[in-house]
Order: sequence, then structure tokens, then C-alpha cells
Amino acid sequence: MNITIRQLQVFAKAAELLSFTRAAEALHLSQPAVSMQVRQLEEHLGIHLFEQVGKRLQLTQAGEAMERYALDILSKLDEARIYMEELKGIRRGLLTIAVASTLNQFASRILAAFVRQYPGVRVKLEVSNREEVLAQLMRNHCDLALMGTPPEHELLTADRFMDNPLVVIAPYDHWLVHRHDIPLEKVVREPFVMRESGSGTYQAFQQLLKNQQLQLDEVMEMNNNEAIKQSVAAGLGLGVVSLYTIEQELAARQLAVLDVEHLPIRRYWHLVRRFGKRLSAVAEAFRLFVLREARHYMPPGDWYPELRRLPVDEPQPGAEADNGKT
Repeated sequence: MNITIRQLQVFAKAAELLSFTRAAEALHLSQPAVSMQVRQLEEHLGIHLFEQVGKRLQLTQAGEAMERYALDILSKLDEARIYMEELKGIRRGLLTIAVASTLNQFASRILAAFVRQYPGVRVKLEVSNREEVLAQLMRNHCDLALMGTPPEHELLTADRFMDNPLVVIAPYDHWLVHRHDIPLEKVVREPFVMRESGSGTYQAFQQLLKNQQLQLDEVMEMNNNEAIKQSVAAGLGLGVVSLYTIEQELAARQLAVLDVEHLPIRRYWHLVRRFGKRLSAVAEAFRLFVLREARHYMPPGDWYPELRRLPVDEPQPGAEADNGKT
């Protein structure tokens, strides 16, 4: 069969997105070019890989099988590329990182430092929500991911590298700002601006409320932290965010952290990769760089008094550190 690598790449993207138009946008091709590559692949195989069901494009049984083979082949080619990069060392190469939006600021800081040390390295950074970051990992579309606590999955392994304390924030002039040991049951009566239900922040706060047999009265969901911070500052409600994402807003007196019982919630940030994945020399160098240098790119542990509330060390279930399989 005269199947080309390009045909496999185009087919895999179309199979992932179930849309020739969206695949064309993702690959920077025209829609007819994507259709042609898929049609040529089907002609080589002698079988249809897609079928139209109503208005939706779906994979046939052959298409589902071919997607697995295509991903395996492309993964092997990626391993070959990695091996060749290792022979050249880490003076140059491509580093592909997926980052949960909560860590965007940190990722920018540490990537800049890493590239200063290895100026020949090219970086592809994808910032998205938790679910999309996990999808990038599972489909082997990135070398590493920076995120909160990853789910328990046999295909993932994680290195814990930083505390990620979650706090309740309010506008700087909110009536609760100067109160101490505010009962959680009083706080939940206020309107809240929260991340979407699939986010780690949302899940952690809801678990705390469940443990205390409480629930929020009014919730407005938003899909990124910047929107939450701006909404809270504007007075739309209270919010729950990582303490390390509001350094500038606290300094500018746009936001304040409320002194609420049972908070901060102790969480962790992780460097996640596929279990058994052979990292390129560049990706492995970045992994070690993060584990060694992360603390230098975040505020010190005592920069905000509320951090004293954190226990000495209470790892959450499923959040084992140092290459623990999760």
C-alpha cells in the first residue's frame, strides 16, 4: 500500500475531531485538501473510514481500527525523532507542553528561564482547561503537561512539584475582608464566581463543602481564572482560585483573600506524562528543570500570612509525588 505519513496525520486529526473542516483548520490546510488525503487513504485501503449519520461525521468500524493503527505508527515515528534528537543532545529540538490555565503565569516564567538556558529549543505551549490538557496527554499530542492533581489512570504518571493553596477571594472593599475566622456556612450564602464543574478547583471546593454538609446558594461559572478575577474585582461575587495566581491583584489592592475556616485548601501542581513514554532529551531536561527550579519562580512560602494555615504535609489521595504512578 502506498500510504503516506501525511495521509495518516490528516486522517488521525479528522478522526479526532470528526470534522474535515475543523481538521483543516487545525492542520492549516484547505477542507478539500483534507478530503482528498482521506479519500486517497480509503482508496489505498479499499474500505470507507467515515460515514455520515444525519449531520454528524462518524468513524466506521474500519475507521476506528485504522485510527488506532495510525496513532501507533505516528507514535513510533515520534519515538524515532526523539532518539535522533538525543543523539544531537539538547542544543536544539521541540518541546511541546500542555498547561492548565491556572498555571499559565508560572509556565510562562519557567519556560522563559529554560529557553534562556537552552536558546536553540523551540517551544509549543497549549493553554487550556483540565479536560483538554488530559485529552492532549492521552492522545500523545504533548511531551508533558502542567496541571493540578491528575486523575488516577494507568497511562499517566506524575511528579508533584509545588503546593497549590486554594483560597476564597473577594473585592478589596468587601464587607467580609477584615473579619477573621469567617464561618464557611456564612461565606456560601454569598454569590460565587467559579471555574466550570470539570475543573480541579471546582471539584476541590465542592468536596470541602460536601464534607461540611454545605452547598453554594448562587454560582456563576466561567472557564478561565482571568475572567473570575475580573468578575470578583467588579463585585459579581466571591471566587475560589489558587493563591499563586493573584499576586499582582493583591499588590494592587484589587482583590483580597478572605480569612475563612477550613481554608486554604491544600492542593498540588504536577508535571504529568504518559506512563512509559520515552521523553526526548529536551523534554527530560525540562522535566528535571521544573522539579529543581520551580520554587524559584513562585512567591516564597511565607509571602502571604494565610499560608500558615496549611498543614505541614497532607498529600491528598492519588497525589503521590516523585514519579508516582497515578
